[in-house]
Order: sequence, then structure tokens, then C-alpha cells
Amino acid sequence: MLIDIIKSLFLGGVEGITEFLPISSTGHLILFNQWINFDSSFTKTFDIVIQLGAILAVIVFFWPKLWPFNKDEIKKKEIFGIWYKTIIGVIPAIIIGGLLGSFIEKRLFNPWVVAGALIIGGFILIYIERKKIQSRFDSVISIPTLTIFFIGLFQCFSMIPGTSRSAATIIGAMILGVSRMAAVEFSFFLAIPTMIAASAYSLLKHGFSMNGGEVILLILGFITAFVVALSVIKFFIKYIQSNNFIPFAYYRIVLGIIVILYFSFV
Repeated sequence: MLIDIIKSLFLGGVEGITEFLPISSTGHLILFNQWINFDSSFTKTFDIVIQLGAILAVIVFFWPKLWPFNKDEIKKKEIFGIWYKTIIGVIPAIIIGGLLGSFIEKRLFNPWVVAGALIIGGFILIYIERKKIQSRFDSVISIPTLTIFFIGLFQCFSMIPGTSRSAATIIGAMILGVSRMAAVEFSFFLAIPTMIAASAYSLLKHGFSMNGGEVILLILGFITAFVVALSVIKFFIKYIQSNNFIPFAYYRIVLGIIVILYFSFV
């Protein structure tokens, strides 16, 4: 049981660190699950539940920007506008995920796809940063509805493991003229309904049957993911105010190469 507790804390920490950085949490979990995992059925449920811990961290951190029921009418209107845009942005993922989710999980959840997506995504990040695309929208509320929908389409690329939901969303937003800061913020907002919908779909598919020991492991992983993700969100928001994504791009490329080399010789 002690070994399983250590696994739970470790994987919860991995989820918390990687979920909102443009380096792919799913990709990291798939890779670590090659060596550190529970039994196959519980691993799927565990990975889903710890994602919800990370999502709770977003809700807590951005609560003042997400809770619309206050006395300031202008602020209330702006927050409802953010929620409206977030719902528009998640529609493509719900449709495409519902149609292709099973196929993607069956065919693409392997280290080779993760490695390829990490490397390709890294080079795209470098290209976007060096191209210096002119920003037209400096806040989430200023992004037009049609642009929001297209950002949601970009997010669908993250269904390929190793791509990174945050990277796909941020890259798509920046290509469409959204400032780096607004792209990052909208990526956080869009994560809430996207990950809740994905988690609900996966739980319905894989079930939620477990014993008492597994419940304890879920709770530990959930709490760890929440605490670590909250710290990472604070770091990332501060970091992006004066830095770019180049270091994350290099990390993705190096990690992808290491994965290819490792699995070529095992």
C-alpha cells in the first residue's frame, strides 16, 4: 500500500505540473504509466480524477473572474461574456471528442504518438514565437465569437496525446491574433468545461467501481494535483508576463527525442 501511495502522490504531482503548461499532461501520464501504474482499469479512473483536482485549482485561482453574481453590473456582464465565450469554445471538442474519442484512445495512446506530438508541437511553438504575430485582441472579452470558435477547433488537436491542450489552445489563439497573456488566460477558462466534459465521458465509459484502498489513492492524487496545479498556475501567469514559450518548446523537443531513443532500444 505504501508503494501505491507514493505512486499516487507522484502521479498527482506530475498532473499538477504539466496540465496547464504547454508540455502535455496526458503525454506525461502515458509515459510514466509505462513504468509507474496501478492495475489497468484503476489507472484510467485515477488519471481522470486527478485532472479534476487540477481543474479545481483553476476555479479557485480565477474565482473573482468566474463568479458572475455580484453587485457590479459592468463586472457581471463581463463575466457572463467570458462564460459565453468559454461555452462557444468548448463546442468543437464536445462534438469531435464524442465522435472520435474511442478511436483516438484505442489507436493513438502510445509513446510513439506522444513523442511525435511533443516534437512537432515544440517546433510550432518556436515558429510562432519567432514570427511575432501581431496581436489584435488583448483581453478574453475582446475576442470575437467566431475567433473563439476557431480557437476551440485548435483545441481539438490536443486529443492527440502529447500535443497538450494548453499548447493547442494558446498556439491557435496567438495565430488568430490574440495576445500571449489573453491566450493563456482563455486557455485556463476553456480548460474548465473541456476537462469536466472529458472526465465525465471517461468515467461513464470506464466506470467508477473501486475498493476502499483505491478511494484513498484517488483522494491523495486529487489533493496533490490540486495543490501543485495551484502553484503552477500562479507561476505560469507571472512567468508569461515577461517571458515567451521557447523554453517549453525546447523541453518538448528534447523529451520527445529521449522517448524515441528509449523505446527504440527496450
